[in-house]
Amino acid sequence: MLDSIASYHEALRAGTTTVRATCDTYFERIERLNPSLGIYLALNREAAEARAEGIDREISSGRPLRPLAGVPLAVKDVLSTKGLRTTCGSRILHEYIPPFTATAVSRLVEAGAVILGKTNCDEFAMGSSNENSAFQAARNPWNPECVPGGSSGGSAAAVAARLALVALGTDTGGSVRQPASLCGVVGLKPTYGRVSRYGLIAFGSSLDHVGPLSLRAADAARLLQVMAGRDPLDATSSNEPVPDYLATIEHSVKGLRVGVPREYFSKGLDPEVSEAIHAAIDRLAGLGAEIVEVSLPHSEYAIACYYIIATAEASSNLARFDGVRFGHRTRRRGSLREMYKRTRDEGFGPEVKRRIMLGTYVLSAGYYDAYYAKAQRVRTLLRRDFIKAFERCDVIAGPTSPTVAFKLGEKADDPLSMYLSDIYTITANLAAIPGISFPCGVSGSGLPIGLQLQAPDFREEFLFRFTHQYEQTYPFNAEPNI
Repeated sequence: MLDSIASYHEALRAGTTTVRATCDTYFERIERLNPSLGIYLALNREAAEARAEGIDREISSGRPLRPLAGVPLAVKDVLSTKGLRTTCGSRILHEYIPPFTATAVSRLVEAGAVILGKTNCDEFAMGSSNENSAFQAARNPWNPECVPGGSSGGSAAAVAARLALVALGTDTGGSVRQPASLCGVVGLKPTYGRVSRYGLIAFGSSLDHVGPLSLRAADAARLLQVMAGRDPLDATSSNEPVPDYLATIEHSVKGLRVGVPREYFSKGLDPEVSEAIHAAIDRLAGLGAEIVEVSLPHSEYAIACYYIIATAEASSNLARFDGVRFGHRTRRRGSLREMYKRTRDEGFGPEVKRRIMLGTYVLSAGYYDAYYAKAQRVRTLLRRDFIKAFERCDVIAGPTSPTVAFKLGEKADDPLSMYLSDIYTITANLAAIPGISFPCGVSGSGLPIGLQLQAPDFREEFLFRFTHQYEQTYPFNAEPNI
């Protein structure tokens, strides 16, 4: 199977493979493994084969390769794809086929990517394990008895299992980085506004990000290069110029400063993960980086802050799914009020209902100031913590997840324990800064461990440089035995 876009393009130029042959290989592997792993919810085989043949004709005519020519791409099932079913992992959208394509996806397609299909996810991206999917739980290819992480578990597992070369996920509180860590791949959450959210079916509008998953930092950089930039269809997308990430990815990290927050190494962090993270930080020092201690004093309030703001925004965003404007409508007869209630009861799963109720509560009269307004003030304090820390360092390093992948069902009846899976990732969403996770080790049980780096606004090039230099010196060659 392919291991990078660069080597794949070399093979296409040399004529040792074709896009059609590559797609056929991936679909054959998907047909063999997907029934047991539950990674894809919908496949795009007929359209992908036709597109592959078209790109092969481009190549044979001598046209230069587009940046992502023929690249097999998996897309998380919360991103709209014209003509291809998009469910958000929910029964309420089980028959929805969008009339348009999300900007991030369309830019990748214009650059030559071939969509293989839509990947499984927690319902409306609400979850940390992919067990909240209305259709089936995705499984971790490293150990199918374990979760792949969430909510972009299907996308991370697709890359790890070599069922796609690259994938798109979304990250509202760690939903690209945490599954990347649990599946042993690279996952990037860009700066808020770096990538258009147009066509992303919203969970939390001030927290949602579209990000790439890949086996190599250079491939994630290539995808971001194509997706990033202002989109007139998304008023929150940034005008900030997009640098050439691949032009700087080979630059040394010597002399750059890595901040290590003391708050990231407290109780709750698995000792085996802690040991691997400290070893990885020592390796960064070996690459010439300077290690400094920093503090993020308000981190202890991040979980409470996040689950107020995120649920409030979810309550608002999901109000449109009522059986009249969008989505499934109950077949049971009754009054208009009964129709609304039954539709949403049938269409939404337990976790989505829980978050809608929490969000409605914190926005209700008499509680808005006590909860939502206060959480927004705490969010400002968290962002100030990062701004102050970045005065002393160029990136911040720490664990992505407090544990390796856990067993399916292990935390299903304990929502708080599940929410704590994102304790190290949600702060980047609240602060709107970029973060990346990449594999830095394997546990004694044979499961991958991810190191997280975070950088100031729009400094994704720092994240790619560090990750790429780490990969070159300490390559992660382990892969699932499937």
